[in-house]
Amino acid sequence: MSRAPVVTKDAPGPDRERLAPDRERLADAVRQVSAVRGRGLRRSVLVGTGLFAAVAVVFGVSLSFGDMVMPIGKVVATLFGGGDGGSQFVVLELRLPRALLAILVGIAFGLSGALFQTVLRNPLASPDLIGISSGASAIAVTAALLFQVSGLALAVSALTGSLVAGAAIHLLAWRQGIAGQRLVLVGIGVGMGLSSIVWYVMARSEVTDAQEAFRWLAGSLNGRSWNQMWPLLIALGLLVPLTVLAAHALRPLQLGDDAAAGLGAKVEGGRLALLGCATALAGVATAAAGPVGFVAFVAAPIARRLVPGRGAALPQAALTGALIVLVADFAAQHLFPVQLPVGVVTSIIGAPYLLLLLARANRVGSGG
Repeated sequence: MSRAPVVTKDAPGPDRERLAPDRERLADAVRQVSAVRGRGLRRSVLVGTGLFAAVAVVFGVSLSFGDMVMPIGKVVATLFGGGDGGSQFVVLELRLPRALLAILVGIAFGLSGALFQTVLRNPLASPDLIGISSGASAIAVTAALLFQVSGLALAVSALTGSLVAGAAIHLLAWRQGIAGQRLVLVGIGVGMGLSSIVWYVMARSEVTDAQEAFRWLAGSLNGRSWNQMWPLLIALGLLVPLTVLAAHALRPLQLGDDAAAGLGAKVEGGRLALLGCATALAGVATAAAGPVGFVAFVAAPIARRLVPGRGAALPQAALTGALIVLVADFAAQHLFPVQLPVGVVTSIIGAPYLLLLLARANRVGSGG
């Protein structure tokens, strides 16, 4: 049997001449892909740097502005141990823990929303819309009003409620796998049922207790201190590295279950790990500040618009969430006649976006 001739790079004659254009086209395609990736990476870094700078600026303004306005130089000196007793009390005990808590809450909600929306491939999949925050609220309000739970135990109750709600939604939506639309619909139904529990418990409680619960349900940073900041910081110190590890499964999952399985990815295991991290992130943020509405819902879409083609854009979504909560809390403190819960301001931002999203879905025939 005769063998076909093997063409090497040193092969003379017509074979080498015939393969030369193919090699050139392949090299040109590789150069184009590398150029596109390079531009995407540079834009991603630039956007991330810009968001970080914006967070730093708003953070500094939050520490400087209030009933006692202080120059930024005095604020920096106070942070490093200088300043008098009054400035130290105002900056270190009143403003700093609140501002740091706003950043951490925004990071947690931003990451959670980005994970839910990317894994389920549905822009409506955020913890405040699919029942995760409702689970935290139901358990926390029940524990506070019926059993007089407070402090760290109340935060643990909220986290437990979010995890239980997430597990229940996952089990109810399971049909030989998880479909994003089915899980969203199940989550909305479960969230409505849990919300009815909240309002039933509040209706049976004393008026003053119900008012306190209502302020927490609005999502508030008013009166928050180091007691709420440190547990959230520790929780994020554990959850963010776990999320980074679980996020390795995101890229194949974005290709679809069949393609991901063909690439050797553990589809259900990877999805479950990502959803577990997203649920826990939403739970710890809710435990610290209450169910701050719409931050998880809008942070990821804004981040993806800033860095198109970068998938979930998790770092940018986290920084966007932090910026939203910081700006909203500053507005809630200083731009209204009375000090509002931060969740009221974020709802002013998020509710129009939800209506716009639904209107777009109807225009393309997918709104139902």
